Amino acid sequence: MKILVVEDDPEILEPLNTVLSRAGHIVDGVNSCELATDLLAEKDYDLLILDWILPTGSGINLCQNYRQIGKTAPVLMLTAKDSIADKIKGLDAGADDYLVKPVDMLELLARVRALGRRSPVWQDQILKFADLQLNLDTHTAQRHQQQVQLSVRERQLLEYFLRHPHQVISRDKLEQALWTWDAELGTNAITVQIRRLRQRLQPLGSDQWIETVYGLGYRLIKPDVN
Repeated sequence: MKILVVEDDPEILEPLNTVLSRAGHIVDGVNSCELATDLLAEKDYDLLILDWILPTGSGINLCQNYRQIGKTAPVLMLTAKDSIADKIKGLDAGADDYLVKPVDMLELLARVRALGRRSPVWQDQILKFADLQLNLDTHTAQRHQQQVQLSVRERQLLEYFLRHPHQVISRDKLEQALWTWDAELGTNAITVQIRRLRQRLQPLGSDQWIETVYGLGYRLIKPDVN
């Protein structure tokens, strides 16, 4: 999933980013309402994790504004406020779940998984295209009883192609979908990642399934020869 985390305390934000990224998610971590508002206007997210109290605003207001523009991705509120009245306020603002600080990372990951399962898009942990499949939990790709282990980036890239088979996907779209807002990518970053994924899929005989569409981008197909 692509997740926006808004938290002004770096001692909380950095571990959140690390844990979620290691779990295979693409995470934009920011520390202000202003930057979060800009990103929400530019990007689509699958989940928002919002701190209640921020230096120049609040997660509650961010959530309300997000819902008012018609966005429906789940929202998880993080806060030290643990009264019933506060929980009701957060839920009434449009939040889907509530986690009290200090955050237990295992519980956070469990709640992220639970919120993800509410969307039909994220319910299946096994993605398939023809006879190629990807296990999102184990980061493994399999075909013809052969299995290969993928890195986090390889898994994210293959997952994106599997969710958009046959579609021509531009480099810009891949960058926006799979890299964080502050990532500094070299001019050949996408080329390098595509090459590495193809090499990883070679033992499965699926390295040619990611086709280069010159001048436009890439697409996932199953060649007749394979």
